[in-house]
Amino acid sequence: MPNRPEPRTKVLWIARLEYRFHAWRERRARGRGHRPSVAAYPGYGSEEWVRVLGRVLIVPPLKTRHRGEYASVRGWRAFASVPVGYAQVTVTIDGVSHDVVADRGGVIDTVLPATLPPGWQSITMSVEESEPFETRVFVVASDVDFGLVSDVDDTVMVTALPRPLVAAWNSFVVDEHARQPVPGMAVLIERLVRDHPGAPVIYLSTGAWNVAPTLQRFLRRHLYPPGALLLTDWGPTHDRWFRSGREHKEENLRRLAREFPKIKWMLIGDDGQHDDDLYTAFTSEFPEHVTAVAIRRLSTAEAVLAGGRTVVNDHSAADVPWVSDSDGAGILDHLTNIGVIRAD
Repeated sequence: MPNRPEPRTKVLWIARLEYRFHAWRERRARGRGHRPSVAAYPGYGSEEWVRVLGRVLIVPPLKTRHRGEYASVRGWRAFASVPVGYAQVTVTIDGVSHDVVADRGGVIDTVLPATLPPGWQSITMSVEESEPFETRVFVVASDVDFGLVSDVDDTVMVTALPRPLVAAWNSFVVDEHARQPVPGMAVLIERLVRDHPGAPVIYLSTGAWNVAPTLQRFLRRHLYPPGALLLTDWGPTHDRWFRSGREHKEENLRRLAREFPKIKWMLIGDDGQHDDDLYTAFTSEFPEHVTAVAIRRLSTAEAVLAGGRTVVNDHSAADVPWVSDSDGAGILDHLTNIGVIRAD
């Protein structure tokens, strides 16, 4: 097993403890003959660079059905994998190899030079001379001026996440096939993509990278358009006990505005967390980068499970159009009325 450098910066003791715990788990897994693999996640890029996303893990064996679908996948299995910190990964893009190093939690999030045609393109990753693991990146053409950013929890998938006990139940216990889509949201996002060919789709969530494979299967099973996943890594950072989900979303929205200065984004969220405040701040800072904002209103039962609704601000005087409804069909009607979606 290659030696890995300890972090040089001063870090919180709980972060050092977490790293040592995962290093101990890794030693035990390797002792049983298991080897690392790369969980490669869909990324995005321009015609000059790509943002590559993935995670190095030692994954416990899991039975599959005859068609390759995971059988009765409980949420806790997503957190049973062992992250391999500071692993060296080889990323191959159009025949050119790049060596990158994962972070302390095994996460790969790096930008690499690439000259690829627009659309979905394949790249591969490998670790410790393993077989290459294939993933895709969506390359945005230089003339594209529309993109879509969507929250996940209670926006495309009913999860009622903010309430801790319900979050734990949904994340660790519930079979992934029991997770329900928000009615009409797949159709809404598909219509937006159909009306704007070549538009990038970004699923931006405070969920952990552990659930990325589950989320990918959920989106595919319920016919959501494919898109890049921007998740986060639960647990302590070098200076705090828990990562800030809101900061994660704020940083990535600002990053998208910088990376694609010509694109105006359609922002979709819900009123169960902080999406309204988050999108309000972003549209105030970058009004030229927003086409419209859509907020899905939780039902009464969902709001109770989620610990209540956030107060939605008055956007009647906003320069950017705001719409709100309880499902995708209602939001689609509102967006059609204001011209964001073409009427059939």
